[in-house]
Parts: sequence; C-alpha cells; structure tokens
Amino acid sequence: MKFTKMQGIGNDYIYIEEDQAKGRDWSELARRVSDRHFGVGGDGLIVIGPSDRADARMRMFNADGSEGEMCGNGVRCVAKYVHDHGLARKPRLTIETGRGVLSLDLMIERGKVERVVVDMGPPILRAADVPTTLPGDPPLDVPLEVEGDEYLVSAVSMGNPHAMIYVPDVAAFPVEYLGPLFERHSAFPRRVNVHFVEVLSEREVRMRTWERGSGITLACGTGACAVCVVGVLTGRTNHKLLAHLPGGELELEWTGNGASVKMTGPASEVFTGNWEL
Repeated sequence: MKFTKMQGIGNDYIYIEEDQAKGRDWSELARRVSDRHFGVGGDGLIVIGPSDRADARMRMFNADGSEGEMCGNGVRCVAKYVHDHGLARKPRLTIETGRGVLSLDLMIERGKVERVVVDMGPPILRAADVPTTLPGDPPLDVPLEVEGDEYLVSAVSMGNPHAMIYVPDVAAFPVEYLGPLFERHSAFPRRVNVHFVEVLSEREVRMRTWERGSGITLACGTGACAVCVVGVLTGRTNHKLLAHLPGGELELEWTGNGASVKMTGPASEVFTGNWEL
C-alpha cells in the first residue's frame, strides 16, 4: 500500500488513496499505521477517494481507529495531495467531508500548494447538534465540574464537537491530565475535542488541544475555528484572529450571523512510502 505522510502545522496524518486498500478495515488500519513506535506514526489515517459531489472525498480516522467527521488541517493537506499528485489541478477545489462539501482556494508556488484558504462552513451552535447536554444554544461559559473543580466551558461544532476552556496560562495548564476527563465527560455524549485557550489580545490567542481519539496534538484546525467563533460570541476576541498552536499558526475569520468560518494555513508533504498489508 503506497502512502504519503503529510502535516498541517504539526497535525500529521498518513494519507492513502482509497483504491490502495479497498475493502480493508479502515479503523484497524488506522490504529496500525498511526502507531509512532510500530507503524508510520501520526495522529491518524486519511483516506482520499472519488466523489460524485466534489473533486475528491476524504474520510479521517483517529489514531484509536474511531472515525471523525472532519479535520481542518487534514482537509488542507488533502487539497495539496489532490493538486500536487495530479488528481485535479486547479486553483480552487471542492472536497467532500463528513461535514459536507467544502471549498478550498490554493496558494501555489512553483507548481506546488504551499497554503490553503478553507471555507469551513458556518459553525453549528445548537447544543443538541454539537452534541452536548450543556445549556444554551450555544453553551457559553457554562460551569462544569471536573475532578471537584469548576471550569467555565463553551461548546460549538464545526461538523465535529469542540469544547473551549479559557485559562490564564495555557503553557502551565495540565492538559495531559484534564484533557481526557473533558473528552469523556458525560456532558458530551459523542466525546469532544477540548481546547485550552489563553487570550493574548483581541486579535491573538494561544491554544493547546486534546483531540478526541488522538490525545494531545500539535494543532487542530476545526478547533481553532471553534475558538474564533466562541471568542466572537463571548466578546473576548475579534472576528479576525491569529491562533498560535504548538505546531504553528492559523489565520481565522468569522463575521457571525450565519457566516462561514475562513481558515488559512500551510500544508506540507513529509515523505512517501509503502506499507505491507
């Protein structure tokens, strides 16, 4: 099976074309190839296949084998793969995802995609659709008890569920300990991606992420979009936001009132190889 390792600001996945392993158990394959000691190593597996609605279709599987609806950093890399590997060579692509069909504008240098602007669609604000049992549409700064301590939690969906907790010093916050407790809290029936956010100014934040099914990752594109949305709704940050993540930076924009979230960031190919099935 031919594969390509790609990363978007450190959020790394193994990418394969569907016909390389058609009929395989994708969840089991994701667990094997994602293992950083006995496999290729990555935050998960992304499968690229044909679509009757778009230029290509992506399915993403977390490192634990669970299938996710969307991956913001992953969809940028899919666009780069589709263009650079000749599946569809044009400056604007459409990619079918679990969130629906997304439009992506490619920034091309010397024939290769370097950065991608993604129309991520409007955020999902109704609590039942996130899904979460927290009150509010969306829930904003709702007290939630974890391990005897109370945290103010906000929740929205970008096609996949996100929870935001604002903290004074994200570098010192015990993400490794509290991340999995929030992920599997009963308030989130389908688990949740958790983001711990430090506001630097009305236009900048620093964030760290515990991803559902993968643990700590260097970046989460859909999570950064969710942080932008919640920042606007709570008045903490502006509609244009620069998010500093451990793996790099993303530019976000959300004007509210049903508008789409726009995300801009890089996409990189690391290496290619063959995996013995």
